[in-house]
Amino acid sequence: MSEFFKAELKDKFLQYASDRDDYFEVQLLYDEFLRPNYSLNFIERLLREILEYDPDLIDVMSGNGSKIFMISSTGLTEEFIETGGFKHLFLQEEEKWDTFLDQLANTRKLSNEEKQNLGKTEKASYRRERTFLYGLIGAVALSFVFTLFSLFNALFDNNKYISQQEFEERIQKLKNELNPENSEVDSLFRKSVGALNSNDSIK
Repeated sequence: MSEFFKAELKDKFLQYASDRDDYFEVQLLYDEFLRPNYSLNFIERLLREILEYDPDLIDVMSGNGSKIFMISSTGLTEEFIETGGFKHLFLQEEEKWDTFLDQLANTRKLSNEEKQNLGKTEKASYRRERTFLYGLIGAVALSFVFTLFSLFNALFDNNKYISQQEFEERIQKLKNELNPENSEVDSLFRKSVGALNSNDSIK
């Protein structure tokens, strides 16, 4: 069953209820409109859809083991029918879809030249992004290498270089170690010169 036919049946149910001033069994709707091609459960399903849309459109009484046993119209039933009912709602929805499909159909397609230009623009943008990314990676790598070099250089500099005070202390120590040796050399030199002078005198 089409949605339009279901909307038409709902309007008929509401019109039937609006023409009466009392509660009546759902069975009457079945006998009036759908027997024998459809079941009573189908009538109840359509009534539930009406209540889901607006619970104030019909008044429902349960009984005989069914939640929807008897119904009657309300103050809003006739007003809803006069504004077009469910058929009007269905046609409005169809018009929205038609308008949407027309807009899609009327959307201008890109020409081959425009597609090519769009592709070139996207490729150029991709190249710029790739170049920028490579530059960024290179800068990060260079910064990392420089940081490691600075770190190792700082570690080795502590062992390679000494402070000025330590340098002066080592120089002074070296002088002190060399002074006694110089004294001994001077003494030996003087003794050798004296011995040579003595030999010359004997001759």
